[in-house]
Amino acid sequence: MSQEDKKLSCTDCALLNCHKKDKTFPQFCLTTHTSEETVEEINELYRKDDFVSKLSNAAAEIEGTYYGKLTRVEEIIAFAKRIGAKKVGIATCVGLMSEAKTFAKILSAKGLESYGIICKVGAVDKTQVGVPEELKVNKGCHESLCNPVLQATLLNEEKTDLNVIVGLCVGHDSLFIKYSEAPVTTLITKDRVLGHNPAAALYTSGFYYRRLLQEGDI
Repeated sequence: MSQEDKKLSCTDCALLNCHKKDKTFPQFCLTTHTSEETVEEINELYRKDDFVSKLSNAAAEIEGTYYGKLTRVEEIIAFAKRIGAKKVGIATCVGLMSEAKTFAKILSAKGLESYGIICKVGAVDKTQVGVPEELKVNKGCHESLCNPVLQATLLNEEKTDLNVIVGLCVGHDSLFIKYSEAPVTTLITKDRVLGHNPAAALYTSGFYYRRLLQEGDI
């Protein structure tokens, strides 16, 4: 697609007037191009839908009260309590079990019950669901698939009030979110190369990871 044919979006904006309305909106701005009816329909959802209102107000309260003061661990605890959550589900990667166990201890110390499910739950070999042997990390032996759908199913059975992702793989997190009945937030986003700090690739894309900006496939 040529630059002339590209449909502009928020990532093309240099003004960010939607934040404080202290500048002008660009011609392609989604704020000015979204109908008043659509905006008002969404506003009504925030005002009148109990679930949406509870979560959005809790998030706004935490942001306004603790901006730049709390770690994400603490923000999740504050959020859980403000939405009335009693039982927090932990959907964890096998490689971050130590971190998940620490998080569970912290939740307990703050008066919240937790229930954790590891990604390898079910111990189903990858080949049983159609993954070819050659795509295993360690070929020629049993290698359990990551099972986010089962993680979500078991946490649904536990009737958790809030589920927290701890390092699920790209794509597996998507499936977990899709099948979780409780609202989902993320504590750790997995990045095996950058110590679970994926933003570091963006910060260093001008030098160490400049290959990211080169055209072509990964």
